[in-house]
Amino acid sequence: MDISGKVALVTGSSRGIGRQIARSLAARGARVAVHYRADREAAEETLASLRDGGPHALFGADVADAGSARGLVESVAREMGSIDVLVNNAAIFEAHPIEEVDYEGWQYAWSRTIATNLIGPANLSFLAARIMMVRGGGRVVNVSSRGAFRGEPETPAYGASKAGLNAMSQSLAQALASYGVFFYVVAPGFVETDMANSLLRGPEGDGIRAQSPLGRVATPEEVARTVAFLASDAPDFMTGAIVDVNGASYLRS
Repeated sequence: MDISGKVALVTGSSRGIGRQIARSLAARGARVAVHYRADREAAEETLASLRDGGPHALFGADVADAGSARGLVESVAREMGSIDVLVNNAAIFEAHPIEEVDYEGWQYAWSRTIATNLIGPANLSFLAARIMMVRGGGRVVNVSSRGAFRGEPETPAYGASKAGLNAMSQSLAQALASYGVFFYVVAPGFVETDMANSLLRGPEGDGIRAQSPLGRVATPEEVARTVAFLASDAPDFMTGAIVDVNGASYLRS
């Protein structure tokens, strides 16, 4: 799909992977809706960095809130004219090892993580897909994780949320292919972002990098290029595909 002039909503694009995805889509000519939850200043920096495509715009919303998610999609469609590409990138990653947290902490971690990482993308996918169905098609790219396959003992809600995201994407790929609405998934391993830097620079960093035969973790640009490919150049027949970007740190059959 040629995305030149098309509208692409990228959630969680104020920094990290999301910022690079916004840049990659803009470089392909897309008009990017930059989304943030709380850090408007960082989102404005993303917006200012988009030198290609456009015009671009900024939108704030809490994707974990159903009403806010609806308002986000309606605002983007109204102000930018449509939504042709949706990238569900916004997510949280919070430790809650079962042997350390109390029951209240366990419940809080699960409800917050599932609401942000799974229910939010499900709602946004529904709302954006309904627009795409009327307009003759579109693409949704969901950012998952290798943790959906290998397990996340310190953050089990995160692993479960990403496994659910994979299943939802494949279910909707089957449901909406006849409408020209295609779903794809990118599943990175560790990525060199601000969020991961404290861990990568700590005593566990060498072990994390050694998980890949490349001896490093992914860059945000590598993940973003994969997302941009799926949002534009990937064949329609790839709908439902889950693309690993983990440097062979985890291989699944």
